[in-house]
Amino acid sequence: MHGIRSATIGLVLPTIDNAIFAEVIQAFSDSVDAHGFTILVATHNYSLEREYAVLRKLLEHRVDGVALIGLEHSDETYGLIAHQNIAAISIWNYDAQTRLSCVGADNKEAGQLAARHLLSLGHRDIAMLFPPLQGNDRARARYDGALFELQKGEVQIPGHWAPEARYSIADGKEAAENILKSDHRPTALLCGNDILAAGAVHAARKLGLNVPRDLSVIGIGDFKGSKEMEPALTTISFPARDIGRMAGDQIASSIVNDTREITRIKCKISLEVRGTCKRLSAAT
Repeated sequence: MHGIRSATIGLVLPTIDNAIFAEVIQAFSDSVDAHGFTILVATHNYSLEREYAVLRKLLEHRVDGVALIGLEHSDETYGLIAHQNIAAISIWNYDAQTRLSCVGADNKEAGQLAARHLLSLGHRDIAMLFPPLQGNDRARARYDGALFELQKGEVQIPGHWAPEARYSIADGKEAAENILKSDHRPTALLCGNDILAAGAVHAARKLGLNVPRDLSVIGIGDFKGSKEMEPALTTISFPARDIGRMAGDQIASSIVNDTREITRIKCKISLEVRGTCKRLSAAT
């Protein structure tokens, strides 16, 4: 452990009020602990300016490395990491041209997979329900991927069929209700994460609609509990624990070996076909 200052690693998250981040945090913590490190967790509530301020505070505590979520960070954040020459890694997103080492998945691909599945089932009246895209490159990449595939399939989405909702079942339910109350409602709803998808299922039930007979719903993330929903949620599965574990191994190795080589690891995602989507009947 020669050269280690505090044996701590800062983990900076947008929020801890998010089921998928809980799995990443635990796996990351277990991984770095095996290398002799502990973590300091901080949040920035999707503010890149706040992320920079939090990072400065962590460096004042002489952390030996920092892990950030996603690939969108301010120039000040990148500059601070470079100036301090500190080990750093981005978690959750993958891109072949990242400025920092990264371990994650292709979120645009996730959006594309979700859209292709609905199109393959014959759906053309498709609505989209996503969290706010500002400051959230994961959601924006998923949205862009889904929109690309839908437009390629000549599907046009009316503006009121593409609302944003905060990350909660209650907000997802309210937003989905507003879509489904219209005289002309979609046959399928593509959600940016499983939490919003769960809210959409609740909204359909409240309005007397059957999922998937009257409405197909697909999420992204494969959060804990998605498989246990009734019906079980069709979703795009992200290997959250694998991402956290590999990211922990990578940054711990970078610190211990005092290397700053950029490494990029792409994790595989998959379509989990369950009970909330069905093929559109010819009569629909």
